[in-house]
Amino acid sequence: MAKFLIADDHPLFREALVGALSPLFEKIEILQSDSLDSTLTTLQENPDIDLILLDLHMPGCENFYGLIRVTQDYPQIPVAVVSASDSIEVVSYVMSFGAKGFVPKSTPTLLIADALRAIMNGETWLTDELRVQIAEIDGDEINLAQKIAELTPKQFQVLKLIHDGLLNKQIAHELNVTEATVKAHISAVFRKLDVNTRTQAVLLLKKLSLED
Repeated sequence: MAKFLIADDHPLFREALVGALSPLFEKIEILQSDSLDSTLTTLQENPDIDLILLDLHMPGCENFYGLIRVTQDYPQIPVAVVSASDSIEVVSYVMSFGAKGFVPKSTPTLLIADALRAIMNGETWLTDELRVQIAEIDGDEINLAQKIAELTPKQFQVLKLIHDGLLNKQIAHELNVTEATVKAHISAVFRKLDVNTRTQAVLLLKKLSLED
């Protein structure tokens, strides 16, 4: 039996995908998650998952962090990114950061099923149009992704709030922690990203900005 995890914050899309894929696989179990936190929890509780269908815009997944985190923590589980953000730049990043395939949300169901079978068989999958256009990502950006992968979800959340312009006191209120805890997170972020200031950290994060 194949076991899939559909990780997407839109319940209607998840249910539609479950309904569409279930008849196309003889034996299948489909789990669902709606954020990076729930995705990581589901993966921890279900180590026998065969494939992850991952959206790029779930809570906690911004700036490719969700993809980077999942592929770093569970390298044995292939990831198919299913997203409406299908620019060549985004797809190039997705494939460089560890995904085994990119499936635009506009893809017909039968083709999605073919893509998932190919990925489970160890292949990479892209539409013909995307495959001929995909670009090679600069080595510096791959190194940046590896640094981002070292951040815990909480540290990445702090980095996002720094990016949004919040002060330590505001971040503490937002996360319901002490300012001392925020300062500890910021120190860890700076160390892992090899930066010294908030501005430097924000500029690094902007390099991994997703197109809407």
